[in-house]
Amino acid sequence: MRSRSFTGATSAGSNDAEEVSYCTDSCSVVIFGETGAGKSSLINLIAKTEAAPTSPDAMGCTAGIKEYVHDISIQNKILKVKLLDTVGLNEGSEGTVPAEEGRKVLKKLFQKRMGQDAINLIMYCVQGKKQGPQGIKALCRNYEICKSEVQGRIPIVLVVTGLENMKTEMEEWWKNNERFISEHSMTFAGHACITTLTDDAMLKGRADQSYHAVCKLIEECRTRKGDGPKRIVLFGEAGAGKSSVVNLMAGQEVAVTSNDMQRCTLHWKDHTIHFGGESYTVFDTVGLEEPQLGLSGYLDSVENVYRLIRELDHQGGIDLLLFCIRAGRLNHTIQSNYRLFHEFLCEKKIPIVLVFTHLERELRMEDWWERQQSTFEKTYGIRVADHACITAANKLDGRHKDLYEESRVMVRALVEKYTTDEQKSSWTGGNGRFVLFMRKLKQLLPEPLDLKKKDIVSRLIQRCSLSPDVAQQLADMIKQVQ
Repeated sequence: MRSRSFTGATSAGSNDAEEVSYCTDSCSVVIFGETGAGKSSLINLIAKTEAAPTSPDAMGCTAGIKEYVHDISIQNKILKVKLLDTVGLNEGSEGTVPAEEGRKVLKKLFQKRMGQDAINLIMYCVQGKKQGPQGIKALCRNYEICKSEVQGRIPIVLVVTGLENMKTEMEEWWKNNERFISEHSMTFAGHACITTLTDDAMLKGRADQSYHAVCKLIEECRTRKGDGPKRIVLFGEAGAGKSSVVNLMAGQEVAVTSNDMQRCTLHWKDHTIHFGGESYTVFDTVGLEEPQLGLSGYLDSVENVYRLIRELDHQGGIDLLLFCIRAGRLNHTIQSNYRLFHEFLCEKKIPIVLVFTHLERELRMEDWWERQQSTFEKTYGIRVADHACITAANKLDGRHKDLYEESRVMVRALVEKYTTDEQKSSWTGGNGRFVLFMRKLKQLLPEPLDLKKKDIVSRLIQRCSLSPDVAQQLADMIKQVQ
């Protein structure tokens, strides 16, 4: 798993202060973690003052949610930061706040503030010197508490404290523990390895470095404020390796891979993944299958398409299409899926990238595309922004293991290239998009369907919770012959 490490911020009290222009932007940061992790000390590091009381032992000193507002100067602008210090977790029954109560307070904070769009960043503060089974268990448990509430809507960064006495660079902690973090399904939008000790002259260099790293984490959040994760629709036939591609990009197992996965047309599941300092929501979607769907399959797709378009609308549209194709499995369904998603769902407005899987046996994976490119362009009329020839099989050894890592780098690079902030999504959904899509889906089928209006209405009412009037109207529009 990759996470971006940050350095470089300017103190508001520096000699360059007269060149700083005041910025009205603000950023709210929730800091959470185990008792004794250094949350209050982290606030004092950012504030450059003893604003928050600290405790020399592991009993904890924060009994509730406390807010501290501080200005930091970054990129020649002043940013107003609201820091929310939370109760320490895992204090036990004798602590300032019992463990169970502490978790309830944190969950309530997330629910309330997220409902008001009042959290921009979550900092998970951990003590870098804490080792052993107990430390590992707490690290994972506390992460899951936060992840279950946030569900990818707010970036989570890791701040590792207590590293002032490391013989090597503090960043070495991340290098030593990155694999463990990935294996335990923890993903972070960024990290900083720091010390919060600011009163030791011998540690001034590391304290300054720590201040800059933490401020940069906050700035990175602010510049992405309100954008949320980039949205990727990953589609293709069942068995093409879509879920394996999700795991390849994520750097860990986030999607279940199975030969028995649900093969219902346009069935989808979303996964939030992180890499390169960005968050992505990947909609793993089953395309058309061979043989083509019949009446029952079409009616199932009514619900799937309606919910997919509604969710994409809610999240802000589509930024990228990834068309996953199993190399060697070429048929005219490929052309149908290309048209269904690129033309009908996105009106050719969203970049599309082909991802060819199961190429681990090729001496050079790119050779496959060089042999097949004309087939895609001349036979199927498929033209795309880019492509990747990869292996998503992660259980192989030797040369194949290197190919897997090479494939990860390749796919991630393409995703980053085609989801840049300069390429804002122009996609719009709504009921009009739903109706058009279902009409076009009918046209792709080799045989006309004996489609009854009452069947469509029933699906929309029972499965999509639409009112009878709206369901009737949409069914009429879908039934219309263009």
